[in-house]
Amino acid sequence: MTGLLAYAVLASLFIFALAMGLTLIRLFRGPSAQDRVLALDYLYILAMLMMLVLGIRYASDTYFEGALLIALFGFVGSFALAKFLLRGEVIE
Repeated sequence: MTGLLAYAVLASLFIFALAMGLTLIRLFRGPSAQDRVLALDYLYILAMLMMLVLGIRYASDTYFEGALLIALFGFVGSFALAKFLLRGEVIE
């Protein structure tokens, strides 16, 4: 990995970690349930992005598969939470 790419990867990991910390604060202090659901959505997106950046850093395909799984489970989870907030139940 070249010098510039290594610095860019480290900088992006730092920025994503900072964003995760701020999102966790929003998750725990959110005034409404909708704020908490949005924070969870953003957390899974950040986790997926961090996995992709780690896959670039270590040149491994395993991280990309992990990011795909995080995206899949995050979508299903946010759909279930939205349905629960809308109707009060997930399975009818």
